[in-house]
Amino acid sequence: MASFDLRGRTALVTGGFSGLGLHFARVLAAHGAKIALVGRRIDLGRSVAQDEAASVGRPAEVRAYEADVTDAASVGHAFDQASADLGVPVIVVNNAGTVMRGPSLDVTEDDWNAVVDVNLSGVFRVAQASARAMIKAGMPGTIINIASILGLRVRAQVASYAATKAAVVQLTKALALEWAEHGIRVNAIAPGYFETDINRDLLRSEAGRAILSRVPQKRAGTVSELDGPLLLLASDLSSYMTGAVIAVDGGHLVNTL
Repeated sequence: MASFDLRGRTALVTGGFSGLGLHFARVLAAHGAKIALVGRRIDLGRSVAQDEAASVGRPAEVRAYEADVTDAASVGHAFDQASADLGVPVIVVNNAGTVMRGPSLDVTEDDWNAVVDVNLSGVFRVAQASARAMIKAGMPGTIINIASILGLRVRAQVASYAATKAAVVQLTKALALEWAEHGIRVNAIAPGYFETDINRDLLRSEAGRAILSRVPQKRAGTVSELDGPLLLLASDLSSYMTGAVIAVDGGHLVNTL
């Protein structure tokens, strides 16, 4: 019977040196996967990779690789290195992302392009590199794109973020359709509001409490509440799922208009 056992598989996580990406990597490592952490701040990456390798007791199976998702050559090089060291990544968590807040009338061309290049083009670059590596190796795999409920509904003053996350939802479906014949599944997780180091102060402020009042469960999520969807999509338990978008939001998307 299929399970969450990921031993013998390599997982690559972008934006993996901190925040949700690092949490995802820890969860996958705890279930046996070899881990390739990918990000720009390589000194930080090496430090957290060393800590996590020690935590799971597999010192050679958690490694960090420097890559910028806005640079296709950089992404390709990271995949080549990870494949040589750990084996071809067959679980890919496309997590790297950025946000720019402010009135749309004030958004500059550079502001817009910076968000699009990471959140949309970067997701495509990583997905394409991973699919090419899997197909070349003749190995099936699973790509998990991290979208957002702001790709399904909107909030003011994050137009570029919302637009790119909506595009990630559609990109997930388009790639799932194309790559199913190669045994590659492409799905997405659309988180709602989760308390992390970056937004903890906001969510505990008066403005944050106002946001959370519109969540039917009346609270932010904890990062561990993403573990189930992550492990489902990473494992063979979701072998007949592709092109799906799983919202994890405390019911926020179904709140009263």
